[in-house]
Amino acid sequence: MKKLSKLSILGYGAGDAANNLAFTTATMFLLVYYTDVAGISAAAAGTLLLVVRIFDAFADVFAGRLVDRTYSKRFGKFRPFIMFGSIPLLLLSVATFSVPQLGETGTLLYAYVTYAALGLAYSLVNIPYGSLAGAMTQDPGDRAKLGSARMVGALLVGSALGIFVAPLIKPGADLQGTFTTITLIFVVIGAALYFFTFATAKERVHRTVPKVSFKQSMDTLKTNRPLLMLCLSSFLFLTGYMALSSVQLYYLRDVLGRLDLYAVMSIVQLVMTFVLAAFMPKLVHRFGKKAVYVAAGALSAVGGAMIFFTPAALTWIGFSGLLVSMLGVMAVSIVVWALEADTVEYGEWKTGVRTEGITYALFSFTRKTGQAVGGALAAYALAMGGYKSGATQSPEALQGIQFAAGALPAIMVILAIAVMAKYKLTDAMHAQIVNEIKARRAVQEGRRPQEGGAEEAHDDGGPVPGRGADGAIGSVEAPAPESVQASRGKGSLSQGSR
Repeated sequence: MKKLSKLSILGYGAGDAANNLAFTTATMFLLVYYTDVAGISAAAAGTLLLVVRIFDAFADVFAGRLVDRTYSKRFGKFRPFIMFGSIPLLLLSVATFSVPQLGETGTLLYAYVTYAALGLAYSLVNIPYGSLAGAMTQDPGDRAKLGSARMVGALLVGSALGIFVAPLIKPGADLQGTFTTITLIFVVIGAALYFFTFATAKERVHRTVPKVSFKQSMDTLKTNRPLLMLCLSSFLFLTGYMALSSVQLYYLRDVLGRLDLYAVMSIVQLVMTFVLAAFMPKLVHRFGKKAVYVAAGALSAVGGAMIFFTPAALTWIGFSGLLVSMLGVMAVSIVVWALEADTVEYGEWKTGVRTEGITYALFSFTRKTGQAVGGALAAYALAMGGYKSGATQSPEALQGIQFAAGALPAIMVILAIAVMAKYKLTDAMHAQIVNEIKARRAVQEGRRPQEGGAEEAHDDGGPVPGRGADGAIGSVEAPAPESVQASRGKGSLSQGSR
């Protein structure tokens, strides 16, 4: 398969920039908006975030099934969702940040409905978008480039929000007018970015089953242990990251007393993003995706410890801890998408059915559940510390902010690393799996498999020792699709042992 063009990689990255005009705006500012603008209490806002984000996680599963059952001969499997779902998503972001004063119950109900609708719309765009990477290429280097492009797009938006929007979040400002204006501008910018993605990021990976049944989806998930391990690790990691993301503005404004550093942090993050994007393919090639994930997670945990244990008077040490933590977060966020794409091939190798939609949906489900728990825990930490909007915060409130920004993320990341240590789908095993899948397709299509491919993939990551007298691989075969079983002959590759 030909390497991806620079234009297609750029186009894919533009899609996540568009996604984050809605997503990052919500993760960075929605809790502050609810507590300081809409007048919702921290405890009520925490419960809202928990309930709606869990609903949003289930919306991902619905979106994944819808994607797997959809196929357009003209536009493919994923791109139609990006094209036609983008405008409703961007308009719902405006509605979410336009909460009217309808009394305590009415205001809260409006917030629930609009944020839930935003989450559903986001799922219907983001699940196809995330699945698209696995359908664009099977090359590990190109997948790392797509992950880097995705992270660059997301961080460009995040940095812009930090540089231009965060400094506006100060007492006495017309925050409602600010958020309404910003989200309306994002409708125009986001629509242009989504169209660019639709036009340039094309599906190129062959699929034998365009529309996947529910049973086929479930069979793929049940046998995909690497996916399940990655999902659990990501749940823990996102719980910690979302806690940090939800309160980093509070940490800079109330603990360190330096809200102006938010813009500095955003600029530094932007520089780090481009450096990581440039070097990530080389790091993945040298050390492997799993090793990069674990090392970056450890770095993030160190930063969290610095945030929690550093006294508020030591501004620059606390700020450095925030930067160290974010560096680890960004590196994990780049490599994790390549890891998820690898699990698609593992599931296809096991069952003979390619299910990008439900695979990405389950992955996104667990990540959003982690985001729900992390955001809620952060809000509860504020409430337990006695945080009061617009007031000078008590020592207990400041300690609650530091716990949510530092200790909680560090603990969650350490647990995520412990889970990832048991992840068995190495880069070498993935390469073997891809070769077996290609050979199986060649048999299905009546072509001769290419000679000199990689040795047979095996669940422990190593080659299967020994072959039979007729040249067949001497392992117990997993059931393959009926058409493959019927066409196997001398020298064909088996699907591997379960």
